[in-house]
Amino acid sequence: MGNKVVTFTEEQLEDYQDCTYFTRKEILRIHKRFRAMADPGMVPCSMTQNEAATIRLPLDYLSRIPELKENPFRERIGRVFARNSLEQGLASSGAEGICFDDFLEMMSVFSEHAPRDLKVFYAFKIYDFDEDGLLGMSDLQETCRQLVHGGLTDEEVDVICQKVLEESDIDGDEALNPMEFEHVVTRAADFLSNFHIRI
Repeated sequence: MGNKVVTFTEEQLEDYQDCTYFTRKEILRIHKRFRAMADPGMVPCSMTQNEAATIRLPLDYLSRIPELKENPFRERIGRVFARNSLEQGLASSGAEGICFDDFLEMMSVFSEHAPRDLKVFYAFKIYDFDEDGLLGMSDLQETCRQLVHGGLTDEEVDVICQKVLEESDIDGDEALNPMEFEHVVTRAADFLSNFHIRI
């Protein structure tokens, strides 16, 4: 009989199950992915609640996940999910990077079991580059530039963004609010399949 390493306490696993769309096995697989993403020795095999919220990996380590390696929004995704723990007071204001708790939340939102409304909420946050609660022209331009990787001129990007606003800005304020954005996303048949990471 060998010694079995306990990654999380029963209480931690129960808490994680309550807060995510994952089973215990899936949570442990996600921890393995988090550890594999880190340099050797950065993340312990067994994590206390404090370590799960404080041991942070640089955001550029997210490029080590195949599903995010080529994603043009990888950095923005990392910032949105890492910011959640900062906003909730779970990390010090000087903390940079993504901790396991952030990573687990990110994977939960990108899971196939997460509801569409939650995915839409986070997609909006990812595209809201200036974080003002609206997708204005500058947010739409940045989103478009990220998607086309310099394949369009500034004028072409402006035309596309103006068309998006013309078709989707119901209240005429030259920006998309979360409800208008949701209306746009519900018309995109492939949104749910693209807003997904396998574990």
